[in-house]
Amino acid sequence: MASSEKQLVESFYTSEFYKDPSQVSKHFHPEAQLYWNSSAGFNKMNVKDLEEICTEMAKSFENIRPEISHLLQDNSIVTIRITYFTQTIENPDEEIPMAHMVAIWEIKDGKMYRGYQMSQPAEDSPENLSSFMVTNL
Repeated sequence: MASSEKQLVESFYTSEFYKDPSQVSKHFHPEAQLYWNSSAGFNKMNVKDLEEICTEMAKSFENIRPEISHLLQDNSIVTIRITYFTQTIENPDEEIPMAHMVAIWEIKDGKMYRGYQMSQPAEDSPENLSSFMVTNL
């Protein structure tokens, strides 16, 4: 049976956060910080920043479908490895891989508190995509 901490992290990353920014306050501690390294550089984000990025995403994406390959827990630390596939507003009939992500979250008071996330654009080569098809651990 999955722990409540794992369920919390999985629940956020599989939610429709891009359509519903209230998912941020539902899942994140009020003092949450996300340290995000991406192909675009480093960002340090708080709850307000996360709500704003979710609102911006809704302007571009018709749908975002997550596929989790790993969901691991060690005490109050949860790690998730995920690929997001998107359908853009401009091309809602085609689903494309958007990003691969790994995030490590410290859970505090039943909420996501400190996060360390890395992301990169997803390549659509079969070998690359199949490497993210590992079942949850």
